[in-house]
Amino acid sequence: MLNAGAITTEAETRVGISDPEADLLSPNLDHLVAAINATADLTFGSEASVGSSLVARTADRLEGLKWLGKHPEIADEVIADPVFLCGLPRSGTTFFQYLFDRDERFRLIRTWEVSEPSPPPGADPGSVRRRKAAEAERRKTHRIAGFDAMHLSDADGPEECHAFLEQSYSSAGFHNLMNVPEYFDYLMSTDLTPAYRVHKRQLQLLQWRTPRPRWALKHPNHVIATDAILEVYPDARFVITHRDPVQILASISKMTLKLRESRSNSPVDPHLVGRQMLDFIQRHVDRIMTFSDSPDGTRATHVDYYRLVDDPITVMAEVHSALDLDSPPAVREAVADWYSRNPKGSRGSNPYALEDFGLDGDMVAEQFGRYMCRFGIPREQVGLGTDRSNV
Repeated sequence: MLNAGAITTEAETRVGISDPEADLLSPNLDHLVAAINATADLTFGSEASVGSSLVARTADRLEGLKWLGKHPEIADEVIADPVFLCGLPRSGTTFFQYLFDRDERFRLIRTWEVSEPSPPPGADPGSVRRRKAAEAERRKTHRIAGFDAMHLSDADGPEECHAFLEQSYSSAGFHNLMNVPEYFDYLMSTDLTPAYRVHKRQLQLLQWRTPRPRWALKHPNHVIATDAILEVYPDARFVITHRDPVQILASISKMTLKLRESRSNSPVDPHLVGRQMLDFIQRHVDRIMTFSDSPDGTRATHVDYYRLVDDPITVMAEVHSALDLDSPPAVREAVADWYSRNPKGSRGSNPYALEDFGLDGDMVAEQFGRYMCRFGIPREQVGLGTDRSNV
């Protein structure tokens, strides 16, 4: 069984400092570890791997604090007007992220920076060793059958914020990796502001001594924490993608099943996964609706998934305009070039069926009817748009 205290102690020993944020963040770790021990049913090897990962993410945070102690000016780095790319999981946010990465006016987190964020790039120009290590880890992860088709990822490509939230044990994605519903319940009821303070510090470390383009920060689950994000980043803007929740639910259920099967000590019940993911998506939708109807909802630009994948150049221009930017020819050409080189199915197909998870599409559509009406989301049919469910 995992032990929260042992995880913290091992990370402290590795980095050589005591954790000054332990009291603030230990409740998150305690709830996560308790849920893993109670319901995750991990294999011996997977339990050891999860424990090692939690030690590594804790050590990443402590390494950042160590750099901050040596160079207190890091805390003065300004993260100006960040753009949070989010939406329901499996709604095209990764595809959108790769399009933003064609624009040199934006700074995105790199995969290798997530894998090993210290030393800061400003103190380690080139970071050759870490880039190679990230590619080796990526290849290992993608040995899971069909994972390349489910999620677009490159060692030097843009990456989402999940690992930076894992530093504070505050990532909703843990519930996709493992059966930890009690942890997800806890996460949805706790204040995530401390987690985003850790997140901001990590961006300051990455930005220190380097150019300062505007950050574009992708993570679907940012939608559950818009209040915390605005507390930490008062000038933040949001770009939120919308897709048929019936298809989203089928896709996230398949991904969750695959991820859990690779770690579970016993067969994973797809119907349990379906029920849990229905709740998972419903609670994300609830947060989107609440935020969109609030005074801060004007900070969000809403994007139709189907228009995005069919005509990314036009949609990107519209998003640029909403962010008070122009859409210069060089950016349009870069977007068009990437789109042409990454056609549908280029990394494999990702078939899925909602019925495999014990759910009925019409009933799901009825449950999410208010959300679909609010944002004009159509039911997804064969031939409607281009399926970019792997992104």
